[in-house]
Amino acid sequence: MEQTWQQILDPLGNIWLSALMAFLPILCFLLCLLVFKLKGYQAGFITVILASIIALITYDMPFSLVGASFVQGFANGMWPIAWIIIAAIFLYKLSVKSGSFEIIKESVMSITPDHRIQVILIGFCFGSFLEGAIGFGGPVAITAALLVGLGLKPLHAAGLCLIANTAPVAFGAVGIPIIAMTNLVGIQQYEVSAMVGRMLVPLSLSVPFFLIFLMDGVKGLKETFPAVLVAAVSFTATQFLSSNYLGAELPDIISAVVSLAATTIFLKFWKPQNIFRFDDVKDFSNHTQLEFGKVFKAWLPFVLLIICIIIWTQPWFKAFFAKGAIFDYTQVTMAFSNITGSIIDANGKAVGLNLGLSFIALQAGTAILLAAILTIIFLRIKSSVAEEALGDTLKEMAMPCITIGLVVAFAFIAKNSGMSATLGTAFASTGEAFAFFSPMIGWIGVFLTGSDTSSNLLFGTLQQVSAHSLGIKETLFLAANSVGGVVGKMISPQSIAIACAAVGLVGRESELFKYTFKYSVGFIIFIGIWTCIIAFFLQGIIPEVVLK
Repeated sequence: MEQTWQQILDPLGNIWLSALMAFLPILCFLLCLLVFKLKGYQAGFITVILASIIALITYDMPFSLVGASFVQGFANGMWPIAWIIIAAIFLYKLSVKSGSFEIIKESVMSITPDHRIQVILIGFCFGSFLEGAIGFGGPVAITAALLVGLGLKPLHAAGLCLIANTAPVAFGAVGIPIIAMTNLVGIQQYEVSAMVGRMLVPLSLSVPFFLIFLMDGVKGLKETFPAVLVAAVSFTATQFLSSNYLGAELPDIISAVVSLAATTIFLKFWKPQNIFRFDDVKDFSNHTQLEFGKVFKAWLPFVLLIICIIIWTQPWFKAFFAKGAIFDYTQVTMAFSNITGSIIDANGKAVGLNLGLSFIALQAGTAILLAAILTIIFLRIKSSVAEEALGDTLKEMAMPCITIGLVVAFAFIAKNSGMSATLGTAFASTGEAFAFFSPMIGWIGVFLTGSDTSSNLLFGTLQQVSAHSLGIKETLFLAANSVGGVVGKMISPQSIAIACAAVGLVGRESELFKYTFKYSVGFIIFIGIWTCIIAFFLQGIIPEVVLK
């Protein structure tokens, strides 16, 4: 029989005690990775068990709803997230096994053999383009794999790409994080997009320099400063202008293209005096000038990826799959609520337990797979080679997919039980200090869910209500949630699992987590201070809210 269950945000009668209880699964996950150095799937499994026990005992959540939340979360981990990663790695494997990747390496080396600048071109610029187009971990998987192929050590490649992926996350997947949140809270997306663009200026400017500093210290900054300055300024200026005048959909894509083009052109006229490499390669004299046709053919898999993703984002394409359209049968909904009951959140709204499966229209993984199929056709890759690439991909991704499923299952248990909302409510009770904690809520949200979109949907209303109670324009806190979330991406268990899978570090998630954790904490403290400065001293830069 169907039952209705109401979330309780303060099950222990004291919001801070309840928040401490809700924080225990997160603490458990941190200890499993940082102290006990367990593998990702082991840490995920233990965390799911603890979160389920707390949901059952402390939050009095029915067992059937805990089970439904686990299934819903695990299924979301498989589809669309794991599907996107599998398709992206398969495309990369095709490039490697067809021999195209060797030419790609040569083409990048012809621009610069310097690993520091290669990280900026691929990890920062190309990664930002992919984040704007597909999101969901695909950019880190592709760029980290590319950098390993160019000679970087796997841990460095994965860690640097996770850090590089911060600046574009707020506008990722064609602006969905901001659009989804503004639809939820009932305001126009343009003002929040503009505020995010303004808040991101110091972060977007500093990330490229920070990447160089991590690789080669102050010496590296001095040797590469002109090129990095071109990349950082061109990206940040374009991101600022596009987010303020075009909305949330295109800032990542436009900024990435402008920055990549500007930096590549600049490197035709300027070269670093010293070449920095993580490997022992010293002689670059044998890198001959490549013909344009050969280079284009080698890059064709990623050109096809861009074309497919652009098509997938077009309204006319999505219209074919709308309800009642010719291909609407490709969208399926799996219902749990008819069996298990329903959840009502603290605001009286129903929490969806259904799982929507879009096999084509809303599925970036299918677009990537089509690019892979077209690559096989256009590059005339033998079926045996394609089968080998697919087999290797599925074999290597099996355990990471389970890890991703477990951490997303934990995220859904935390969300559906009210644990996530308990943490947010505790921070919201801090009064004027909430200006500092506002981005931290988004940071925790992305750590929990692996998605800036999910974090914005989870805490958007809370940010709006808190802004009203403090007499601050809600645009600031809504933007702060998204901006705080971008630096939570580099420590999200989902992102860690994806990055490790891409570079062959499966089972060593604790090492990568340890590498990025301290930087993520530093960034979120900086963003909290920056939000306070805006809230109390620079309110003039906050756009007015426009209701829908």
